[in-house]
Formats: sequence, structure tokens, C-alpha cells
Amino acid sequence: MKIIVEIFIIFMKIGAFSFGGGLAMLPFIEKEIVDKHHWITSNEFIDIIAIAQMTPGPIAINSSTFAGYKVAGILGGLSGSFGIVMVSFILITILAKYFIKIKDAKETKAVFKGIRPAVLGLVLSAAVTVGKTALIDIKSVCIAIIIFLGLNKLKLHPILGIVLAGIMGILLY
Repeated sequence: MKIIVEIFIIFMKIGAFSFGGGLAMLPFIEKEIVDKHHWITSNEFIDIIAIAQMTPGPIAINSSTFAGYKVAGILGGLSGSFGIVMVSFILITILAKYFIKIKDAKETKAVFKGIRPAVLGLVLSAAVTVGKTALIDIKSVCIAIIIFLGLNKLKLHPILGIVLAGIMGILLY
């Protein structure tokens, strides 16, 4: 039961101190479950991200659910899920009526202008982390470049990109 509570507290901390959505939370999640607690390996973390991206729903909740499940089964998955959303849910519920009054204030806009670059840094950090583990040889680099170009130049749907990457993986590996 101790591990269930620990999973909840860790994901509650991540949910409380992360801005910018799920991708921005990935470095925090990795730091806690891979680097600090050694519950999973870097490769398993990349697999969790891949699964979380492919399944419906927000990546932060999916990642926390899969990581919690990997560490402590169904109760671990539930604990991670509830932990990651708990603080945000409570804060949004309390602050919603006040935010409507201050959303156009100069100070509020300034805070969000300051947070945006930090969120970009967190997302780029997640990309570097994934890249270190996912780009293991020239074939994987080629797959990444082809999918990147397909998504950005040809405007392929992300689901089609995932399917094409899977097909390329089957053919190349």
C-alpha cells in the first residue's frame, strides 16, 4: 500500500507544478519514475509515451496511468491517474469564478507570456529525452525525418503518421 500512496503523491506533485499540458509534464514524470525512483527504465518510459500518445485522452493522464500500472498494477494506475489531476481539478474548480474577473488584467497576461517559453523548454526537453532513446540507428533517424516531413509539409494526420511509422518499423526491423 505504501507504493500506491507514493505513486499518488509523486503524480500529485507533478500535476501541481506543471504548466503547459502533458508534453510539458513528461520531463517531470521521467525525473521521478526513471531517474529518482528507478521504477522503470528509459526504454520503458519511451514505450509509455508511445502508448500514451496512441491511446485516446490526455498524454499526462495516460502516461501517469500506464506508469502507475507498470509499477503497482491496477491500483498503481488508478493512483497515478487521480494524483496527476487532483490539484488541477481542485484549483480550477476554486479559481474558475475568479479567473473570469482577472483574465484580461495586464498582470495575468504577463504571467502567461512568461510561462509560455518555459513550457516550450519543457516540451523540447521531452523531445530530447525521447530522441536519445528512440533514435538508435540510421533507420530510426530516417523514420523520424520522414514522419516529421509528412506531418509538417504534407499535413498528414498524426494517426496516419503513427501507422506509417509502424509499417516502416516492420519493414526495416
